[in-house]
Amino acid sequence: MRLLAAISVAVCALAWTGVASAQAKLCASPRQMEGFKTCADVAKAEAEGTFVLYSTDPDAGQAKLLAAFNKAFPKIKTNYVRLQAGALYAKLLSERQAKSYLVDVIQLSDMGMILDFQKRNGFTQYISPEMVAFKKEYKSTPEGYWTWGSVIMAGLATNPNNVPAADAPKKWEDLLDPKWKDGISVKVSNSGLQHGVWYVLKPILGDDYFKKFAEQKPRAFDSYVQQYGRLVDGQDKVIMGAQYSGYLEFKAKGAPLAFVFPETGVPTVPETYGIVADGPHPNAAQLFMDWFLSPIGQKALSDALLLHSPRDDVPPPSGGVPLKEMKLLVPADWSAFEKDRPSFARQWDRIVGARH
Repeated sequence: MRLLAAISVAVCALAWTGVASAQAKLCASPRQMEGFKTCADVAKAEAEGTFVLYSTDPDAGQAKLLAAFNKAFPKIKTNYVRLQAGALYAKLLSERQAKSYLVDVIQLSDMGMILDFQKRNGFTQYISPEMVAFKKEYKSTPEGYWTWGSVIMAGLATNPNNVPAADAPKKWEDLLDPKWKDGISVKVSNSGLQHGVWYVLKPILGDDYFKKFAEQKPRAFDSYVQQYGRLVDGQDKVIMGAQYSGYLEFKAKGAPLAFVFPETGVPTVPETYGIVADGPHPNAAQLFMDWFLSPIGQKALSDALLLHSPRDDVPPPSGGVPLKEMKLLVPADWSAFEKDRPSFARQWDRIVGARH
């Protein structure tokens, strides 16, 4: 009994040390900026003069988001690299292997990669004062390594000029109708959202669903910009796993589009942000994270990319349905999600026949 008590005390002491360590990284008196609080050294961030982001978001929206940050801090120039999640993560790991540290903050749409990078000690712990507004499940353990920056969801999209509403698919199962053969677009296996669609729907619809779906000869693309462009042009009939923010973006431009949230549910994954260890501009990275996670930064993200914020106090993007009104299907076990990726990539590449 004494041994057990001693072990218990030791465990509690270690746990408390971890908590205290995490708490110590949050500055006692955050500086109040215009619309947000920061623990960053603003003078040092401005002296660094540059900030670099790696992201999976489309170029135009990414540039608009960073322009909003640059407007708030004109002394800090911004740069970004945009690739699909798998390709972006491979690039990051390759650079770090070569001891080439080029990026300050990374955003990935695949939680499996985020967890893997955390295991590799790839993130710097920084507890932003703005993280208090994010639910526990939206943050790393311990807190401060990564945080959900937005929530993306997938449904079905069609062009009503080419597919009348009465004929449009309403359920995931409807896509197995032979009439959609050679007319469906999806994302490539590098996409975190496409992996999420596969992962949450497979247990619900069964293994046979995707085997039959393969017979429809879907075409895979790198970006939702390509997918919606083809839908508008009439090259494809339907997008399976259509990114909702992409629909909102094209719809706002007047594109003829319709979006369906299948009653089964809407596959949902986060876009997750973290400060990269050994980044070239650590103070600018902290300042960006504080700005980005605040209502001001989250509103800028919504305006630029029409993405939903995980914060309850930030409204949905213009024309968007609030998260609380959707039946969200979120992976319950991110570790299992991470382990599933190689299998998904192999099977998805076979399904799409590596066609582009």
